[in-house]
Amino acid sequence: MMRSLFSGVSGLKTHQTKMDVIGNNIANVNTIGFKSSDVLFRDVLYQTTANASAATNNSGGTNVSQIGLGTKMSSIQVSMTDNGAAQSTDNPYDLMLNGPSFFIVSRGGVNAFTKVGAFEVDGAGTLVTSNGYQVMGWQVDPDDPTKIRKDTVSALRPEAQENKVSSPEMTSKSYLTGNVDLTDADLTSVDGKVLSLSLYDSLGYNYTAKFKLTQDPGQEDHSLYNLEIVSLKDANNVEMTGSDDASTPNIIEGGYDVTMQRINADGDPVGAGVNTMQIKFDADRGSFEYVGAAGSSTVLMKITPNGSTDRGDVFSSAGTAIVNGEKVDGITMDFSYLTMFESKGQSTAKMVRGSADSTGGGRAMGKLNDVSISQSGMIYGVYSNGETKLLGQIAVANFANPMAMEAIGDSLYIATQNSGQFDGIGNAVDEDGGSMSQGVLEMSNVDLSREFTEMITTQRGFQANSRIITTSDTMLEELVNLKR
Repeated sequence: MMRSLFSGVSGLKTHQTKMDVIGNNIANVNTIGFKSSDVLFRDVLYQTTANASAATNNSGGTNVSQIGLGTKMSSIQVSMTDNGAAQSTDNPYDLMLNGPSFFIVSRGGVNAFTKVGAFEVDGAGTLVTSNGYQVMGWQVDPDDPTKIRKDTVSALRPEAQENKVSSPEMTSKSYLTGNVDLTDADLTSVDGKVLSLSLYDSLGYNYTAKFKLTQDPGQEDHSLYNLEIVSLKDANNVEMTGSDDASTPNIIEGGYDVTMQRINADGDPVGAGVNTMQIKFDADRGSFEYVGAAGSSTVLMKITPNGSTDRGDVFSSAGTAIVNGEKVDGITMDFSYLTMFESKGQSTAKMVRGSADSTGGGRAMGKLNDVSISQSGMIYGVYSNGETKLLGQIAVANFANPMAMEAIGDSLYIATQNSGQFDGIGNAVDEDGGSMSQGVLEMSNVDLSREFTEMITTQRGFQANSRIITTSDTMLEELVNLKR
């Protein structure tokens, strides 16, 4: 009879433990990234009152007779792999992990792991959690700023001082596109059809180079045209071409020579720089044929100081254009997109900064406007000059048995002997099919309907075990009352 009392006590203890876990789950129903827990019971020792016996010729076998001695807690399992609902925040540094991975955070050189992606930036531009842990990831390869070096994790600093601005870049490429209509009256006028090209120098200042396109006289098929450089002006409409007189009162005005040099089929600049370049079309088909001479479709425009400017050699610092695989001083101009078709007497030819694949356009200095984080954790800075620059990548940690992670509070976990260890390098979140979502947070995965149902069954289990104790007590009382 005493055994039933202790069995009832063990049942009360285990159900109380389960109620504690349920209470913690419900208390954290709105905790970001919280993972609910569940208690599992198991039976304990048995007292054997009769052993099993084998069958013989004269008697049958008997089963073992055992009396159980109650229950105890088997384990508390955390539903670590079940994602909670997503809540939109529109904060660029709020992230949600889709999959079994953990964010890697560190403080004082000690790594911890979390499912909570509510990050912010501190005064040094470092990405941190709300309690000051640094978010870890991979840095940009110093030898190739378009790639990530995945050697070891370190603190990410997307808004460090060196990332606050985007350096200017000189224009290195341009192209002409559109149609030249041989009946366009502007092509035979003195001023010709005016074309302009916006460009940047190595300091990020903007200029406008003006050209005029005219029909070459004396051609019956009108297939020859001349492109002549007219002027180069800065953003304030100050003339940059012209005087080379050092005594000019304002030496910023003038001081540069602009010339064009054709590039042959082998990719080499040919001949001296000229002010006017001839364009040839196929008179029968209307397609572009060459510029300067047969076999050439590209021209190198060079802007060089002639000794009368205090702005320096801002158009040829370290070379910009790529010609035949090498950097040269100048801006390449590709003429191959031009056509010569009928277009109701209106030519649509124009000059475009940059190449047809949107490279080499140059840019002014830019300020960091926004941060974009891709589904693979790549952090990009978006700048006011249109540049998008890679700033790093958020790494994640994966564990063989994530349910064995030990919670240390503040929604943080550490690795245990049964979870597997962190290798110090980390993984990309998409390596195992996971992803990151920017501007959203993962909410608690607590299911209230399930928790309240578990609460009811736990309460009834506790009541039933208490009845074991009171009933056993009543039976002991009757036994004591046999002797009166």
